[in-house]
Amino acid sequence: MTFPVPVMQGVIARRLLVNFCVRPEVLAALLPEPFRPKLVRGFGMAGICLIRLEQVRPRGLPAFLGLSSENAAHRIAVEWTEQGRCCQGVFIPRRDTDTWLNRLAGGRLFPGWHHAADFHVEDDGKRVALALCSRDGETTLSVTGRSAARLPGSSVFGSLEEASEFFQAGAVGWSVASRTDCCEGLELACERWSAQPFAVESVASSYFNDLTSFPSGSVGFDSALVMRGIHHHWRALGHRRMEREWL
Repeated sequence: MTFPVPVMQGVIARRLLVNFCVRPEVLAALLPEPFRPKLVRGFGMAGICLIRLEQVRPRGLPAFLGLSSENAAHRIAVEWTEQGRCCQGVFIPRRDTDTWLNRLAGGRLFPGWHHAADFHVEDDGKRVALALCSRDGETTLSVTGRSAARLPGSSVFGSLEEASEFFQAGAVGWSVASRTDCCEGLELACERWSAQPFAVESVASSYFNDLTSFPSGSVGFDSALVMRGIHHHWRALGHRRMEREWL
């Protein structure tokens, strides 16, 4: 018997979107069909979503029953064609979390397999220092920075508004499933969308430093955004068959 996946709700206490511009042909080689890189001025966009969730529970339950967690999702902005229509979202090759419940339920009760990771976070509401180390040794990440007034002048985005609209359009995420020939969908809906520039002082990522996937000169840091105090809910979109297996 198949049980419906509940709509989940909670609060995004903190969300950092750390973004890298990548040569599109490099990203295309990492994506399963039917996904293709979504471009900004000729560049593909990939990154890490570092998100602290609080009061997470099935919709309708009181907030005090909700759970909190630190999570990371490596993401690639993508497009695909569905019934003749161009759709937008993100493809998520890997998710990490610090809570056993997400690991237990991910890929079973709600979409996306989660790997166990340890997070160390210092956050005073303006400055954030975050480090992640996955327990399987596959992923390490560190980022420090603070809230800012504007994006870096080197960003491919012409304005905060353009960057904000780009990432708001990526509300649908397709994650790697237990079967390599399909992926699982999740749609995020925020009661309000409010993203501000985040000035990165230092960033290091084992994922983007992997020369096998990202040859020298193919990827570079672009910008970062921060979101705080956003009430949200998300719903499962089911499985979709990929036209070739993801490895």
